[in-house]
Amino acid sequence: MSKLDALATAFADDLTALTRGVLGEDTPRFAALNMGTRVRVSPIKSDETEMRIPVSINGESVLSLRVRFFCCWDGSSTFLATDQSDIHLHYAGISDPLLRFEYVRESKEPPGAHIQVHAHRDEMAYLLRLAEAGRPKQGLKRRKLPRLSEMHLPVGGHRMRPALEDVLLFMQREFAIDTVQGWKAVIHDRLKTWREIQLMSAVRDAPESAAEVLRLLGYKVEPPRLPSQRPSPDEIKLYWP
Repeated sequence: MSKLDALATAFADDLTALTRGVLGEDTPRFAALNMGTRVRVSPIKSDETEMRIPVSINGESVLSLRVRFFCCWDGSSTFLATDQSDIHLHYAGISDPLLRFEYVRESKEPPGAHIQVHAHRDEMAYLLRLAEAGRPKQGLKRRKLPRLSEMHLPVGGHRMRPALEDVLLFMQREFAIDTVQGWKAVIHDRLKTWREIQLMSAVRDAPESAAEVLRLLGYKVEPPRLPSQRPSPDEIKLYWP
């Protein structure tokens, strides 16, 4: 097993612990499947097909989550990175999702981290029809009416994007999904870890800003004797939409 496979497998185990700690031990297990240049992490059957995670309300399975991550090395080939993630919330038996929380690592336009809402409002459709440029206009040229589900709603950029923990917390808060005892502690601990990982990534993106804040807090921070070459702002994901 390669180091990337091992890290992805550990990530799969963490996701299994998270979902089972919130939804129960019957939740399907995540597994890591090497796909060549990337490793897919998702609930997988023995024949390597993906599974949805069932979610119940008042004992009835009325929702499901399709969750998959494609993992790769980060730019320094040191840390595990997410190349793409898809978290889709479905109503039971319906193929079209209600909500899509998605991330594409190399995307700026549309935003790499975004939400797509599969719903309809007459007012939103009207606004899309008024568009004189951009994606709606291109759709109209093909005689295709724009849909709300095609809008990519930004959610804080590449570093501040929501995690699976945020989606589970949203579902419990808004839909009162069934959870197991101790789920709040599981969510809290996992969110803390996720936020700190993203904070460290942001610090690597903007070390000078981080050092300035630490000095204001009373820390002694010295610049490296041999500073590494910094990428251009256009290449720093912290500044991407």
